[in-house]
Amino acid sequence: MGLRKELQEAIADLGFTSPTPIQEQTIPLLTENTTDLVALAQTGTGKTAAFGLPLLHTIDEGRFNPQVLILCPTRELCLQITRDLQSFSTKMPEINIVAIYGGSAITTQIRAIRSGAQIVVATPGRLKDMIERKAIKLSEVETVVLDEADEMLNMGFRDDIDFILATTPTEKQTWLFSATMPPEVAAISKNYMLEPVEISIGKKNASAANIRHVYYQVAASQRYEALKRIADFHPDIYGIIFCRTKVETQDIAEKLIRDGYNADSLHGDLSQAQRDAVMRKFRSKHLQMLVATDVAARGIDVDNISHVINYNLPDDIESYTHRSGRTARAGKFGISLAIITAKDVTKIRQIERKINAQFEKLPVPGGIEVCEQQLLNLTNKAHDVDVNPDIEQFLPAIIERFTDLDKEEVIRRFVSLEFNRFLEYYKNAPDLNAKASREPGVEGASRRPEGLPMKRFFVGVGEMDGVDKSGMVRLICDTTGLPNARIGKIDLRRSFSFFEVPEQYAHIVLDKFRDVYVNDRPIKIEVTEEGGYPRDKKGKPYEGKGGFGSRGSQGGKYGNQGSKYGQGDGGSRRDRFSQSGKGGGFHFGGGKSKSGDYDRPARRRD
Repeated sequence: MGLRKELQEAIADLGFTSPTPIQEQTIPLLTENTTDLVALAQTGTGKTAAFGLPLLHTIDEGRFNPQVLILCPTRELCLQITRDLQSFSTKMPEINIVAIYGGSAITTQIRAIRSGAQIVVATPGRLKDMIERKAIKLSEVETVVLDEADEMLNMGFRDDIDFILATTPTEKQTWLFSATMPPEVAAISKNYMLEPVEISIGKKNASAANIRHVYYQVAASQRYEALKRIADFHPDIYGIIFCRTKVETQDIAEKLIRDGYNADSLHGDLSQAQRDAVMRKFRSKHLQMLVATDVAARGIDVDNISHVINYNLPDDIESYTHRSGRTARAGKFGISLAIITAKDVTKIRQIERKINAQFEKLPVPGGIEVCEQQLLNLTNKAHDVDVNPDIEQFLPAIIERFTDLDKEEVIRRFVSLEFNRFLEYYKNAPDLNAKASREPGVEGASRRPEGLPMKRFFVGVGEMDGVDKSGMVRLICDTTGLPNARIGKIDLRRSFSFFEVPEQYAHIVLDKFRDVYVNDRPIKIEVTEEGGYPRDKKGKPYEGKGGFGSRGSQGGKYGNQGSKYGQGDGGSRRDRFSQSGKGGGFHFGGGKSKSGDYDRPARRRD
């Protein structure tokens, strides 16, 4: 392709033998011509080499002021581009490439610039800061590359980009690389480029052809259970789970870790050192699943990602293209799946039109199907394992121990040893595809795990305690440790409530609720029949009485629940509900909540 000898040698050392389509079209063009460029191609198609190799081919190694500026949306992508360019330029020792990004000491980056750099790779916010400090001059820049331009605009960097480009020379090349072409990107092309050459690999905004798009439709309350079921059905999964918010990202990661999965989170609240540590674990496959926000996952260039899981669909349809592009990189195949509710079906159709690809609707695997996949995976690993020769010395004693068993029985026992707990977990697993009529927390909600005999409980907590149906679900789950998918019908009354759980968990409920306090008082719980009420010492039912309401609680707490992570009056800020000083207690009082996503107006009656 006409590249200088040093670059050809470095490329050969990296093991690259043939260019990708975007490289095939851009490299000859950009090495032989001075031109503006708009290039559209999916992530994972080799865009960094498509602009990086022509830049290195034409660089003046004897000048140490910035000749090339590459702007990208996130620090992860900034570091990734820098590493790639350094690997391309290993035979060019005079080349210095400096990364400028937030989350790291700006003084160190300023010193690196002042020591001389031909290429600067930067995120817009940190670069603008350095320009305002007069720590960097861009007056000799000859080429500006805008990588992932659509994402920089989605993240609100338009003003920063305008500011930065205004400090660069009028006479320069501008190369814009993007996966999608929304109107905002087209506006940059119009405002900052002169008759740019346009190259598009595939249709605009289209998804890569080697990505399979699927979705699973479940009730919102069963989303996490469906995630676990899907992960268990694919024992060798190596994927990224996308969530909307930092809080949700951390919450899902913590749940997965608690449930025994090799997972961790990546979001904007982590320090750079923490982010780097997480990515090292993920790249080395010590993590099977990385739970991330859209922003944090930009620039994740990891080979062999098998699955991208949309725990929630993104608000911006174009973000789906970037999410799905994390898999099926470098011509490989991958799966992009979404866990949706009925209200998301319309958005699925919108995405289909945008990416020019069809989604498959798949059923969430049942317990038997999951167990079959896990058993087959286990047996395949046992069959293909490399046998350590040192084991030979122990074999006579082992074989002697099994002389009374035939081959099939030995296999059964070894599989049972490894697998009994897994089989027990999926015994009587509910069908997650069954449509729930309504979600908890909505008036008239009806929930019942399919196919399981249920046990009904009376509990002395009701609306007067400031708890609604979603709060009751969280109280039951936090107290018993049961997943919310195991909570059946909830009947919320003024001063008490009824709820159902599968009969097999009844003893857990009775045991865990034994010493629970709500609003500083012990609560009563007992098994009851449909339509039945517990009775007082005189044999009269409690129906209509306030004996278990909040009149007996301190301060007369009649307010609605505060924040999910906040507190009612008098509570300390601990766990999901603000706990009292007594063991296992919860405050559901109103008043001001301290933080969280579920603040409601307070209602008090003193």
